[in-house]
Amino acid sequence: MPDDHISASTLRFEPSDNSHEIEVEQHLFARPADIYLAWTEQFDRWFAQPGTVVMRAQVGEPFRFETVHEGTHYPHFGRFLALEPDLLVEMSWVTGQNGTWGAETVVKLEIFAADSGSRLRLTHSGFYEAAAAIQHADAWPHVLRQLTCGYANELWRVPVK
Repeated sequence: MPDDHISASTLRFEPSDNSHEIEVEQHLFARPADIYLAWTEQFDRWFAQPGTVVMRAQVGEPFRFETVHEGTHYPHFGRFLALEPDLLVEMSWVTGQNGTWGAETVVKLEIFAADSGSRLRLTHSGFYEAAAAIQHADAWPHVLRQLTCGYANELWRVPVK
């Protein structure tokens, strides 16, 4: 997959009050509306295992999906906390062993229009263990690369103005 889909990435790791938080920023060559749709209605096109997503984009609604890595299934659970079309997706995020270890964390995706697409700021907070936060700090850039390189190749061929 070409790396020209992703221009810049920064990571921030901050522990505070026995809770750990990470932040990832990336530029995507995709419109804000397409990114919002990918996170609220089309998770199985770029992140989740097809056929495992139960998700309705409404505040308070629970969701469930699975990812598969090296043959192992990882269930994810949560609910939508805040939704602002084309601007913001905020959700609780719970996984088991080798994930959030059962902690109900919060993923906040802020979407900003940019000259050649969008800039994303993903904040993941509420980790009990620094190791889990660090693991997610390493994983989120790869997940966002799936969004830009896999999903984007199918649907985001229209040039962004």
